[in-house]
Amino acid sequence: MASTVTESKTAPAATIEVPHKGEAPPCVPWPIPPPNPALEVQYTRVFIDNEWVDAVAGDTFDDINPANESVIAKVAEGTKADVDKAVAAAKRAFQPGSPWRKMDASDRGVLLTKLADLVDANKHYLACLETLDSGKPYLHTFFMDTTGISKLLRYYAGWTDKIHGKTVPVDGDYLSYTLVQPMGVCGLILPWNMPLISLGMKIGPALCAGNTIVVKPDEQTPLTTLFIASLAKEAGFPVGVFNVVPGGPVAGAAIVDHHDVNKVSFTGSIEVGRKIQEASSKTNLKRLTLELSGNCPNIVFADADIDYAVEQSHQAVFMNQGQMCTAGARTFVHEDIYDEFVAKSVARAQKKIVTDPFQMFSEQGPQISKKHFDQIMEYVASGIEEGAKLECGGARQGEEGFYIQPTVFSNVKDEMRIAREEIFGPVQCIFKFKMIDEVIRRSNHTDYGLAAGIFTRDVGAALEMAKALESGTVWVNCYNAFAVQSPFGGMKMSGKGKEMGEESLWEFSEIKTVTLKLPQLQNISFSSNATKQYSAPVLPAKDDGMGKKTVNGSS
Repeated sequence: MASTVTESKTAPAATIEVPHKGEAPPCVPWPIPPPNPALEVQYTRVFIDNEWVDAVAGDTFDDINPANESVIAKVAEGTKADVDKAVAAAKRAFQPGSPWRKMDASDRGVLLTKLADLVDANKHYLACLETLDSGKPYLHTFFMDTTGISKLLRYYAGWTDKIHGKTVPVDGDYLSYTLVQPMGVCGLILPWNMPLISLGMKIGPALCAGNTIVVKPDEQTPLTTLFIASLAKEAGFPVGVFNVVPGGPVAGAAIVDHHDVNKVSFTGSIEVGRKIQEASSKTNLKRLTLELSGNCPNIVFADADIDYAVEQSHQAVFMNQGQMCTAGARTFVHEDIYDEFVAKSVARAQKKIVTDPFQMFSEQGPQISKKHFDQIMEYVASGIEEGAKLECGGARQGEEGFYIQPTVFSNVKDEMRIAREEIFGPVQCIFKFKMIDEVIRRSNHTDYGLAAGIFTRDVGAALEMAKALESGTVWVNCYNAFAVQSPFGGMKMSGKGKEMGEESLWEFSEIKTVTLKLPQLQNISFSSNATKQYSAPVLPAKDDGMGKKTVNGSS
């Protein structure tokens, strides 16, 4: 069945007046299709060998709408048996002589481009599905998530026929060169906070490099990944190349433990990342890419444009309901502007529109689950108990759904729990600093090392600080400025390996060296016959009419 959704292409456009909040003007083009909260969920089963099947055990789990706590759909709950089937399908698709292995690299690029085209054709439906499943505001899913996965697929589509080895000038009588080859079956385990973009970060380079994949979406947000699988079939990916097993930790562990899975790419918590690394060491020493937690510093100097820095710092924390591993939750502000910065940050947070994510003017939706809601509220209580000043928020919003008021703490100290641990919610912690070396030391005094932000007019100081901060990404006078062309990944316990950019291709590739013994010229017998074989025939000399004799056209 073709999976293109007619409704997503024909929804009427609507021009809607959006309340202006904060200092930043609206930056979205109008009109756009109005959201559809009552869309039909089409795919809820396991996807193996380009077919939809029930889970082997026949079990399902409830997929919950975080905005109203209702059940969106019952989704097949994959277990080890389903993972075994999916891995076997992916392994068959990777065998020498299979359609996927025989396909020209440029044709893999054509398939990725077709998949991107289908994503764009179904942009409205995908955005609504992501909003329904994750609670993200519709404008976010329409302009960021669906656009992000499309850009990632197109970027890696352009790379497929540009992955190559090199000739190596080795010592001795040898020709040595390298081949860049796919790893084989790759297990891709997704997070719940950015399901579409994380999917693009993983399937783009994995398929570009020629691997086959088994994807395990998070059980809290499986629906858009399953829909993308239907688009992969429609685009023409061969049987067994693209497989999806929805489920919980059991399915994830089965992928990590499987001896026929050669590579695992995981985005999630440090705790689970540790388990994956340990399990890999006990099985077949899988190659790992781990994008883990963060508790990122965002540093605002006294010379910064304070209104711009307030808005950027606000977005750094509260984007995606604060559920971002890159969230600049530790906001360090120079003492000269501290009081003004806090006051303006509180005013901005109090104006934030927290409501149904299907409302066009919604800036913040619900947290993903009741469990996560409770964890964030525990952090808020801890901050109050340890002496931080609660400037605003800190309570539930509304009676239905998992909404939390935007929360700002001032007078936060480094030893407090809200400073040391990743809250992963709409909570901004504002610290005071005085000296550059002090704020560098305090920023680096953590096990995390994912990202950091700097706001200052002194570009030289910013670039020197960027070198000193122990973070895989540093943004200067901006925050969360991702680009598909730039690599992203953490230092220290925030992970290993890179996603996006050219660098992620090497995370999904093996380098093979081929060396050939060469015969040498001195070992060839130059007999008269051999000489004749490599010589041009000698012709009689001719008079060129100008008094010169030529042989074979030469004087």
